[in-house]
Amino acid sequence: MMTKSYIDLHMHSMYSDDGEYTPTQLVDMCHEAGVKIMAIADHNWVKANEEAKKHADELGMTYIPAIEIDCTYKGVNLHVLGYGIDNQEVFNQLGEDIEKQEIACSMKKLELTNALGFDLKKEQLDTLSTNGVYTGEMFGEALLNDSRYEAHELLKPYRQGGERSDNPYVNFYWDYYAQGKPCYTEIHFPTLEETIQLIHQHGGVALLAHPGNNLKGQFELFDEMVALGLDGVECFSSYHTTETNEYFYNKAKELNVLYTCGSDFHGKTKPSIHLGENGCLNPQEIEDCLKAHHLI
Repeated sequence: MMTKSYIDLHMHSMYSDDGEYTPTQLVDMCHEAGVKIMAIADHNWVKANEEAKKHADELGMTYIPAIEIDCTYKGVNLHVLGYGIDNQEVFNQLGEDIEKQEIACSMKKLELTNALGFDLKKEQLDTLSTNGVYTGEMFGEALLNDSRYEAHELLKPYRQGGERSDNPYVNFYWDYYAQGKPCYTEIHFPTLEETIQLIHQHGGVALLAHPGNNLKGQFELFDEMVALGLDGVECFSSYHTTETNEYFYNKAKELNVLYTCGSDFHGKTKPSIHLGENGCLNPQEIEDCLKAHHLI
């Protein structure tokens, strides 16, 4: 278990397809977990921010409006966090465009999944989806809870005691539905440059989320991104090893950019990830950094 921080700037509400809780519930959960400075960064939506900020204010907590935008750079799919943004509808328009593409790709995902040796039905996924989007996490959940596949070899790593059992649903996503994997379906995302510009136009700062995960070892790309206008990096993440945390912390100091910490909490899709647990050992330093960039 990671050391707890009183700052957690990356979590997801029910407005993310793979999130579970309402914004109000997340604020209450952060309060109970000792998190004092928080941000809900839903995938391509800003629907949670107004409700969450209102309740955080009532509890005497600090809330930073946020979003996590899917984008691409040099053929690599990335997640970029926007902090301090306004609540303009342009962000939700982006979410609607991506959601339409994801709905269109969902049946293709089902076809590719069944090609792995399953006979999953659309109706099984409809019980997990509220909007017609079938995520990789949903496929993992449906298959792992299907009695027909209790002994299926492909699913063994995700069952209790298996090497991918810590977060079985999201690990199934990373292994089969992420970029370059067998069930990947391509979505047209904005470019990194367009994403940075959009965030800046709406009063925010743009940071690369969990780079140890997204950059796939191409850490040198981060320097290029900063040259393009990226404002910082989520150097402390539940996804990172201690070495990766240290690399991006030192890189942020070297380049004099903003650095933050986030658990990337989702709820049931990532059961081993807890609010406030992100590898940050000195939250006061993060708080000072946020103040220096006028985010709090």
